[in-house]
Amino acid sequence: MKIWLDGKLVDESEAKVSVFDHGLLYGDGVFEGIRFYNGRIFRLEEHVRRLFESARAIVLQLPWTQEEVCRYTCDTVAANGLSDGYIRLVVTRGCGELGLNPYLCPRPSMFIIASTIKLYPEEHYTNGLALITCATRRPAPAALMPQVKSLNYLNNIMAKVEAIQANALEAVMLNEQGYVAECTGDNLFILKNGTLLTPLISDGALDGITRGVIIELAASLGIPCCERSLTRYDIFVADECFLTGTAAEVIPVVSLDRRTIGSGKPGPQTRRFIEAFNNLTTTTGTPFA
Repeated sequence: MKIWLDGKLVDESEAKVSVFDHGLLYGDGVFEGIRFYNGRIFRLEEHVRRLFESARAIVLQLPWTQEEVCRYTCDTVAANGLSDGYIRLVVTRGCGELGLNPYLCPRPSMFIIASTIKLYPEEHYTNGLALITCATRRPAPAALMPQVKSLNYLNNIMAKVEAIQANALEAVMLNEQGYVAECTGDNLFILKNGTLLTPLISDGALDGITRGVIIELAASLGIPCCERSLTRYDIFVADECFLTGTAAEVIPVVSLDRRTIGSGKPGPQTRRFIEAFNNLTTTTGTPFA
């Protein structure tokens, strides 16, 4: 496997970061997860733009242009001979002295991995996921802005631990007011009386790229879409539910906290979104060959 690391492609065994890197020491950095299908990188420019916005929000000045990062990403995928897979694009604050002061790190470090990923077993895309509600809450926007995809994912990891310990693959995370924010790594949608609903960004949801694609697809499918605050009750009484994310793609949900959602099977509108999303990902994107 070839990894792009600070300006050159190196073998996986040579792709190393310093123990003094602030990304390792303090989770100080940002990242993007990106998919590629059928020789094209899906929504590459959107992902890279969000990477730069996350960096700007944490006062991390990147020495590359967005166009350069797009090109480096394409080069990395092409060098690994893959036609379908997953990209992890990571920027750290770089090496510095011990201590929190980020201004002692003279230059950021960036690496790009192109590999494969399977977030959930295939049978759950057919039969649906069973979710739990975890006790771990999403941080308030004043503590850590949910739109920043930072390297500090401990909040999500602790929520994932709760899910796994409860024999579930995914968990719903609430904000401090008790409203649904998102899941540990995915955005959440429900369908109720023909309308598609998803939590507000201000309630702690990441403004996901796949989330935005689903909102676009809803318009093309003639399904009204509304972003509003949601509670667990709204999910309990929904007609259908599904999750979205770059790694997860679109996956049905059939229960929350042992309450059956809808018929207990992936619903017809969910299947329409899955089909439309799959058609879009395999026919659009940035070629990298």
